[in-house]
Amino acid sequence: MLALTVLMFSCKGKQAEGTTEDAPQDSIDAAVTDSLEVDTMEQLIMETPMPRAADELFDDFLFNFAANSKLQMERVAFPLPNVRNGETTYVGKGEWKMERFFMRQDYYTVLFDDEQQMELVRDTSVSQATVEKVYFNTGAVMQYQFRRIKGAWMLTEVRTEPIASNRNASFLEFYHQFVTDSVFQTESLHETVKFVGPDPDDDFARMEGILTPDTWPAFAPELPDRMIYNVVYGKPTTPGNQKIFVMRGIANGLELELTFRCHDGHWELMKLSN
Repeated sequence: MLALTVLMFSCKGKQAEGTTEDAPQDSIDAAVTDSLEVDTMEQLIMETPMPRAADELFDDFLFNFAANSKLQMERVAFPLPNVRNGETTYVGKGEWKMERFFMRQDYYTVLFDDEQQMELVRDTSVSQATVEKVYFNTGAVMQYQFRRIKGAWMLTEVRTEPIASNRNASFLEFYHQFVTDSVFQTESLHETVKFVGPDPDDDFARMEGILTPDTWPAFAPELPDRMIYNVVYGKPTTPGNQKIFVMRGIANGLELELTFRCHDGHWELMKLSN
């Protein structure tokens, strides 16, 4: 299960400035400078074969794929198609650079249309998945497309498209303004925002309440504004008028959900849960 896999990692520090997270065109070509901690961790993981059961759930596979360079080389379908601006080039085995995805930061993000779609994370029948890197600074989305072939997950293609062409374009454009413009953020709150969180007086209890624009600043979470990840489990579906933005920590217990709904063409925050 993912929880067991996550405990194997202790990623220290967020993505540094000026790395491949800033420029999608360098994500395949540019080398990544490894820290001593990552080298040691990767060596330990490489010495431990990935359990066969990790191929059942995409999340379990993805964490192993992003942390184990030996496994990654075995699970990329070379020569790998790389589609950009309508042109396809091919990346050979000797050209491939380790893709760590979100392992260099202490969290990752996922977008869901509804709670039913969230159940796909634990669905062992899912046989295709796409990891998306959304770069707000360049307006591009890199899509790493995986297929489960003969029971084994394989990276089969990388595509780059403008945010405007993405199935979640409306929400992504809204999200970026929401996290970079405090006035717009307050204006984008529903009249009352439902809040669910830990009870400060009881470590084992949860509390519910209502947030208003006046109380929002005290509870507003810090959200990524330069780049986010998304994972599409299964075949992409037609997006609806709801989005659940999930932010999960890697080995630090972070769990944050923001539920948005689109009313008359404008997205509003309806619920915050942590």
